[in-house]
Amino acid sequence: MADIFNLGAPSNAISDDGLGATGGPRGGQDLDTGVLRRKFNFGDRVSELSIAQDPFFRFVSKVSKQATDDPAFKFTEKRGSYHKRYAYIIGFVADGSDTFTDASLSRSDSAAAVTAVGQNVELYMATDYESSGNIQNVFGQSNAKIDVGASGTEPAFFLPGQLVKIPVSSTAGGGGNGGYHVMKVSSVVSGLTSDGKESVKLVGSIVKFESGANELSSFFDNDFDPAGDGSDEDVHDQSVHGVLEASRSYVVGSAFAEGSGYPETWKDQPYGTGYGQTQIWKTSMAMTNSMRATQLKYEQNEWSRIWREKLIEHKWDIEQSLLFGSQYTDGDGIQYTQGAVDFAMNFGNKFDLDIDDKTADDFLDDMSNYLDPRYNTGSGSVFFCSTEVYNWLHKLGGYFKNNLELSENYRADMAITGKKKVFGVDITTISTPYGDMNVARNIHLDGTNIKILGLNMNYCKYRPLAGNGLNRDTSVYVGVQTLENSGIDRRVDLILTEAGMQWEMPECHAVWTA
Repeated sequence: MADIFNLGAPSNAISDDGLGATGGPRGGQDLDTGVLRRKFNFGDRVSELSIAQDPFFRFVSKVSKQATDDPAFKFTEKRGSYHKRYAYIIGFVADGSDTFTDASLSRSDSAAAVTAVGQNVELYMATDYESSGNIQNVFGQSNAKIDVGASGTEPAFFLPGQLVKIPVSSTAGGGGNGGYHVMKVSSVVSGLTSDGKESVKLVGSIVKFESGANELSSFFDNDFDPAGDGSDEDVHDQSVHGVLEASRSYVVGSAFAEGSGYPETWKDQPYGTGYGQTQIWKTSMAMTNSMRATQLKYEQNEWSRIWREKLIEHKWDIEQSLLFGSQYTDGDGIQYTQGAVDFAMNFGNKFDLDIDDKTADDFLDDMSNYLDPRYNTGSGSVFFCSTEVYNWLHKLGGYFKNNLELSENYRADMAITGKKKVFGVDITTISTPYGDMNVARNIHLDGTNIKILGLNMNYCKYRPLAGNGLNRDTSVYVGVQTLENSGIDRRVDLILTEAGMQWEMPECHAVWTA
């Protein structure tokens, strides 16, 4: 190995010519292989250094560490289906016909589709999530969006005997929510492609009729356009509770005659898979034994000073990579792990945050979309913020005079309820209608367009490589090398980490950007 360290005296910026001389290849009889090959594992000790500087690495190394025995690892995600038995009406069979009628083309027929209890109806249903893995849209995320009726979304859960709630409105065009009909399904025709969308046809009768509102709520101007402006058919950018729920037809039970036979059944496929890979970080240091033995004026042991600085530098680099890295393998086979920012930007919930225009009400709307109990309980979420936003959140919810008005306008919807240390990291707890926000300042986000990272720590893991009795989680390799042509011994140290991040459940992570 060439002399890459170019050592010099610590009190002089100019390298020592003798120590900087070119050496030969690493190895040879002068190399003490017994010391060089020895591994000193540091484990969690590195995360103890300068805790406040690197809060994300601190958290994942303390609560989300799970070793892997392969540098390219796979994992499985499981998403339940019990709350996903819904679909949207995309068409119907009009009176006196036996053909599909597009919702957007026959608005005048929609009111006549259902007229009374006992009426037979035929409705075409499509949905907006993939049946394999129960993979759904993520709010604000256009990457890998799933349109209504897209390939692989055919509703498989409709069965004869079920009761289905059909939302209706009193407003022409289906705007708003004015009640619901209930339909008893008698038969299901599957494997259909209606209006270019995968769908099923439900045949049945009405057992509850909403007389005051009879515009089917899934009927929109431009096929399926929940925004109601006829601009597109996207659903990924629509609020579930604010827009989509009012148009979803849910299974609401079943009803059978006494003594009837065994009903039909179905099963879901709740599993999806993903993969990640480890990355190797190296931080090197070296010093001659002569320099190690020299006592200095300000800090007596120069080796100890540099050693601590290098450990902190190593941890700093890991934090930066775990935030801003991107999963990739280059042409030389070098692996790069997935960073939190890249993952959230490409797969997580995305929101805008301009603190000059964002109000507390706007922010609570974001929180309601992110912490939707249909897919994210938020119990493990930590919100890592830039300094600017960290201060902004405290101004919104922290100061008593700004958050509590002793009048008819009394409010305390965003209030700081306490501060605590979690694994040594300062955490501010902000109470909101959607639960407590655990907010941590992360200076690595300063100067970037990333203002808040909302990460559910239950669905991210730090994966150090460990196997066959070898642990590559922040290990230190030490050796003594003799420079050829000089006969001078020097000590060589290499701090090495081989680990990667595993990210699961994209809908459980969020990012706010400027």
